[in-house]
Amino acid sequence: LTPVGEVQVEDYPVYRAATVTDVDVDGDGMGPMFMTLFRHIKDNDIAMTAPVDMGYARSEEPRMSSMAFLYRRADMGTPGADGAVRVEDLAPRTFASVGVRGDYTTEHYREGLAILEQWLAVTSAWRADGTPRYLGHNGPFVPTFWRYGEVQVPVVPVDPDAG
Repeated sequence: LTPVGEVQVEDYPVYRAATVTDVDVDGDGMGPMFMTLFRHIKDNDIAMTAPVDMGYARSEEPRMSSMAFLYRRADMGTPGADGAVRVEDLAPRTFASVGVRGDYTTEHYREGLAILEQWLAVTSAWRADGTPRYLGHNGPFVPTFWRYGEVQVPVVPVDPDAG
């Protein structure tokens, strides 16, 4: 886990995820996406895991545009469509990550993203390479002020041959 307020570069291996987007579900926001994914894991007897991956569209007013539950192992489940849920294997990726504390709100997402954007503006080793995400590590029964998350931006080396 990335310490709160600190930026670290994290490598993620291949993993399997069940994903929905805001256009796949009937309703707007986190609730319908979460419930669609929850029904998927319940119907397929898959244990709930953390973190929950909340993808954000890059726009003037950021909005959550996707949500994914990560499977414990890459051999669980079957890739493909399951109604509105897409089960997919995701390639290894590197992210700049910052820990944040509090409820999983757009405000906390923006705070973390601002730290990452400032870090990217002054680092010469990495550049952004994709859309940001917000990883929520705690469930709904953890008090909001104790909840921990990470805001992440995919990155690639500026000079891939260095080092």
